[in-house]
Amino acid sequence: MSYEDKFDSSLDILRRLDPRSITTNLNNICTLVRDEELVQDLLSSVDTPLKVSRCQETGKEYLCCDYNRDGDSYRSPWSNTYYPKISTGDDDELPPFPSELLRQLEIKANDSFDIYRDLYYEGAGVSSVYLWDTAEDENSGLDEGFAGVVLFKKETDDKSGKWDSIHVFEVIPESKTSVLYKLTTSVILDLSNTKDSSLSLSGNLTRQLESTQVIELDGGVNLESNHLINLGTLIEKSEYNIRNLLQEVYFDKLKDIMLKDLRSIGDISDKKLDDLKQSEIVKGLQGM
Repeated sequence: MSYEDKFDSSLDILRRLDPRSITTNLNNICTLVRDEELVQDLLSSVDTPLKVSRCQETGKEYLCCDYNRDGDSYRSPWSNTYYPKISTGDDDELPPFPSELLRQLEIKANDSFDIYRDLYYEGAGVSSVYLWDTAEDENSGLDEGFAGVVLFKKETDDKSGKWDSIHVFEVIPESKTSVLYKLTTSVILDLSNTKDSSLSLSGNLTRQLESTQVIELDGGVNLESNHLINLGTLIEKSEYNIRNLLQEVYFDKLKDIMLKDLRSIGDISDKKLDDLKQSEIVKGLQGM
């Protein structure tokens, strides 16, 4: 079996398994394939619920995903430190870090989207932003573009509802004043009845958005602020669209099944009257 066949088969299996156990199922498949390259591709391609960790230096919570992972360690956006800490020798390769200029933007982005989280997630949840360089020369600056991911996670107090949103973006300069933003958003939703665990709704949706924006620096807003404003607007739009799609896919369909297919919402007398009318129509047709 070729590499592509193994990759496609692994994804096909994951689609058919219970989405509530996506993390366990993915780990089991990675253990079975025993191909380091395939494992890395699967981990970067399959979205799993985000894990929450705590930065030992700042005490703040942050989210763990494949984009801030190196081995079994995850980089905190607050201290720029990997936990558990990675010990490297003289010949060991250093774990990935953003360039100094991009790190400063990463700090501003985490502060900005933490405000976004506070406003749109009712003051609860955790957010994290991670950036990385896309240009070969890390000292080229933001003019050459960059990429990153914005993460949000919120759970209800009784753990009956879980929301994970993953926004992977790329910033591609098209000219001195024009920038293309590419955004891929994935939302993982898990709802369950704590009194009756047999009733649950789980799944995910992924959508893509692209937008070309003109960068204006004459109004006193610098390049970094322009990027944060444009990315924030795009992420806000994407989350709004996916939230509405989830409502249509999950709740409207559930309402149709419960109220139309399984249980009539009309009065019983109305139902009998409809049956009587129907029988009269049938008799009339038979007498023709």
